[in-house]
Amino acid sequence: MLHTAALTSASEWIGAEWIPLNAIPCLSPKPLPCVELAAFNLAAVETVASIKLGLHRDLRSSAISLTVPAGRFAKERLTLEGTPSICRFIGQTFVGAGRLLASLSPERQTLVDEFLELAAAVAARSVAPIDALSRIKAGSPVLSSNPSAQTLTLADLVAWDIARQHPGRVPEVDIWAASVQAVPEIGRALERISDALASTNLLDEYRFTIADEIARFTDVAPDAVFPLVENRWPKDASRCDFTVVANRLRLPGAPQQVAKTVAEKFGRGDDGFFFVGWPKFRDRLIPKILHLDEKYGFNSSGHGKLAVVEFSSPNIAKPFHVGHIRSTIIGNFVQSILQANGWDTVSINYLGDWGKQYGLLAIGFSRHGSEACLVADPIRHLYEVYVQINSEARTDETIHDEARAYFKKMEEGLWQRFRDLSISKYREIYDRFHVHFDEYAGESWYSALQMRSVVDRMEDMGLLSDAAGSRSVDLKARDAGGMLYIARDIAAAMHRQEQYKFDKMYYVVGTQQENHFKQLLKVLELMGLPWADRCEHIAFGMIKTQDGNMNTRNGTVVFLEDLLNESQASMLEVMMRNPARFQQLQNPNEVAGLVGLTAIMIEDMRSRRVKDYELDEDRMRAFEGDTGPYLQYAHARLRSIERTVNLDVGPGVDLSALTEPSAVTLADVMAVYPDVVRDAGVSLEPCNVIGFAFRLAHAVMVALENLRVLNQPLEVASARLALFKAARITLGNALRSLGILPLERM
Repeated sequence: MLHTAALTSASEWIGAEWIPLNAIPCLSPKPLPCVELAAFNLAAVETVASIKLGLHRDLRSSAISLTVPAGRFAKERLTLEGTPSICRFIGQTFVGAGRLLASLSPERQTLVDEFLELAAAVAARSVAPIDALSRIKAGSPVLSSNPSAQTLTLADLVAWDIARQHPGRVPEVDIWAASVQAVPEIGRALERISDALASTNLLDEYRFTIADEIARFTDVAPDAVFPLVENRWPKDASRCDFTVVANRLRLPGAPQQVAKTVAEKFGRGDDGFFFVGWPKFRDRLIPKILHLDEKYGFNSSGHGKLAVVEFSSPNIAKPFHVGHIRSTIIGNFVQSILQANGWDTVSINYLGDWGKQYGLLAIGFSRHGSEACLVADPIRHLYEVYVQINSEARTDETIHDEARAYFKKMEEGLWQRFRDLSISKYREIYDRFHVHFDEYAGESWYSALQMRSVVDRMEDMGLLSDAAGSRSVDLKARDAGGMLYIARDIAAAMHRQEQYKFDKMYYVVGTQQENHFKQLLKVLELMGLPWADRCEHIAFGMIKTQDGNMNTRNGTVVFLEDLLNESQASMLEVMMRNPARFQQLQNPNEVAGLVGLTAIMIEDMRSRRVKDYELDEDRMRAFEGDTGPYLQYAHARLRSIERTVNLDVGPGVDLSALTEPSAVTLADVMAVYPDVVRDAGVSLEPCNVIGFAFRLAHAVMVALENLRVLNQPLEVASARLALFKAARITLGNALRSLGILPLERM
């Protein structure tokens, strides 16, 4: 059995804005940002401003980095690496940090630099710790003899950190270092670091320990071994918890012999297989989840970065039909999972509010519109008008001429009312999905003048050619025409980069527009825009009816609002079959609406994004099997146990009574969740989170059958309740990452 005692710091940011967590003892073989955070705390004493910086520690990196967002302290987002660079930036930038470096005499600044380089040399093992401690003992004009927030310099902080890492060697230095650590700002720095360590991914801690041990017996660096350590659960948990494939270590010799040699040095007989001890694993995982609560699974790998997510984007005055559900809920998931990975996000609803079809709509409304119907239900009435005028236009070409004439007027802004009424109705539906946008933009935002500027710039760069009388980017596989449409998207992208300085921009749009986005991204690249590679199309497949694809012009669409209402009514009917539970619900209609919405969302996102699927309303409303209602039921049942037992179980609860196989299995599943969040932040596939949620719900149901809480001895009931509370937190976090509100009662 592999027992790991070391805790290591993951990619957590530490700054002025921090969510307090309970500290746990830590011993990390990698450097911690003690000097950097101590300097920051001392500087922040007199800095009157909201500061949000990020000190990153990543298990896979040997260096500490500082991210400074664009704003007060940097024109562009700035990343510094290494203690000397970070400390110099803090000491020279902040109002309250002058005494650390900037306001010192040139001679004392030189001494500070010498100590910074000394710390780097000790970390690189080019200077022995005892030699560095001896220099500290010898004293220096730059070291404080009476440490306080007003007297400490960066040299003091560096010397203290060296002494902190190598205690018990020079007693005089230990005494001096203790006086430095007694300064409140220094103590708070250590507390925040311990808090950060408490939030790390537990499986990463085991992976790092395995990697570090393998590195000691081989010539392979720990950072190279770390990504090779695989978590084998649940594929073959009976054989091992972690494994390392020997040939991936690229060591000389046959892979079987390499594995045998490494295993022997571990003092084990199983080649490349590692098990973790259950009691220690249990006693670290469950308290961690209880501490972090709704933050469990989060990481800060994206801290300091901003992503623009464009999604939903319906066409004004057209129905919000079930075809729009995919962009809406997938886009909301993308935003949510990025936030769980530490990103800041801006959500944009880029409305289709420009084009000849709006001229058609205006002509249709003048012929068939009703003011009363428009006010009562604008989207549905305008849709009916749109279908009718399209039908007439098939036999009357003059309608198209009238529409073009109106369209030119629309470019001058004559049609604001349709837009305002449509957005108002859209917001009602978004509220049902718990979706909110930071910005409602639209194609109409970008004028002919802006597009002409884009076209002129491309022309000056020699990117345009005439094809069939219209202008087209000179691509190998070009789409002649459509230049005006793509010019709007180029103008929008340039505007967003100027406004937000984004690190990524995601277009969550169906696969039917894949060719358009390939061209758009290629044009941005050809224009030499340095941020072009930060733009990405998140494609998804189409929803089809049994009769084929939906078509607005032909009137073959299913209104999303109708689907939501029918699903709500269906769930309400099922819930009423259990009168006892139904009477306990204070708001049965709201609960039924959430259950129905969950059913629709889980069914939509359970497969890979790019897959088309056929709309099956009966399957979407199903209550049995692996469905959305099943996940909500599992969460509500766990919450019910907490209410019924009414025991206060916190992170300090005694868990020694948890020894049953079903408890082990449930804990194993919960431990995987931070990996799921991190992986989903890269793949942006909601189906992976849904798969995890079902796996967790199944493990919960098995554990509930085997581990009774009521009428058990206190120590048994408390331990089991803590397990189920941790499971409820984990399942709730998974649902929230999907954009689903977990139910307390059902």
